[in-house]
Amino acid sequence: MKVNKPLLFLFFGIIIVQQGFSQTNRVINLFPERTVLHGNVNYNNDTLQKHMLDIYLPPNINGKVPVVVFVHGGGWLVNDKYADIGYMKKTVAEIVSKGYALVSIDYRFATQAVFPAQIQDCNRAVSFLIDNAEKYNLDVDRIAVMGFSAGGHLASLMGLSKNNGVPNFFMNGSTESFNFKAVVDFYGPAELILFPGANDAKSPEALLIGAPPLHRPDLAKIASPVTYVDENDPPFLIIHGEKDDLVSPRQSLLLSSWLTVHGVENELIVVKDAPHFGEMFDVADIRDKVIYFLQKHLGQ
Repeated sequence: MKVNKPLLFLFFGIIIVQQGFSQTNRVINLFPERTVLHGNVNYNNDTLQKHMLDIYLPPNINGKVPVVVFVHGGGWLVNDKYADIGYMKKTVAEIVSKGYALVSIDYRFATQAVFPAQIQDCNRAVSFLIDNAEKYNLDVDRIAVMGFSAGGHLASLMGLSKNNGVPNFFMNGSTESFNFKAVVDFYGPAELILFPGANDAKSPEALLIGAPPLHRPDLAKIASPVTYVDENDPPFLIIHGEKDDLVSPRQSLLLSSWLTVHGVENELIVVKDAPHFGEMFDVADIRDKVIYFLQKHLGQ
């Protein structure tokens, strides 16, 4: 069934402005009562399912609200804009309850298009938010980006490369007049050439850039967040599991070290005994750190 105009209805106390029925939001009951959801919004004026985003607005909006862009993980190969919200349910609920808009975005997988398609999609989603800020009551001067695993890689890349003016990181016609005030990176890759699969054509990082990183170090460098670190970058909160066996904690240590070398405010939290992802990252201590970091740099 196709619906050509938005539909407004109430579900579990959440106001939903649904743009269509292409996807059913399976995480809406995790958000505070009276959260306003603009679901399945296409951010590129096309028909690609991977060019959709969900906007979760806090209840009782009074003026423009700061924005937290939420980028899911999945090795650049799987998952969607609902992933990671499920095991971070207390954190996302508190973000919205504190008065922030949470915008969860989809992007093309590496099997659909190689890099830089993913960063182009993420930046295009933010450009859409800038262009439609009045419609959704968004404060375009207060935007943070948060990502998990592959999404942490993309979030870091967004935050670090924005001031470098990398032309092919934006689609033609995309608004580029925005800056990120803060980045929250959960266990994201920082330097692709240091991955164990850097010589494996079937590794996620090889599929991302179209070749094993050791075979094409030039492409790996372009796709690695550490390439773009400089003194003009936004502050970072970096969180990684001590026992992560998919993305080594050394990746986050390397990123933190480069940020420190360049005088960029950052904090690295290594969660004792934590694996690559899961509810160990949604505990009160980590959640409080995230909220404090957002409040410090976005207000509210």
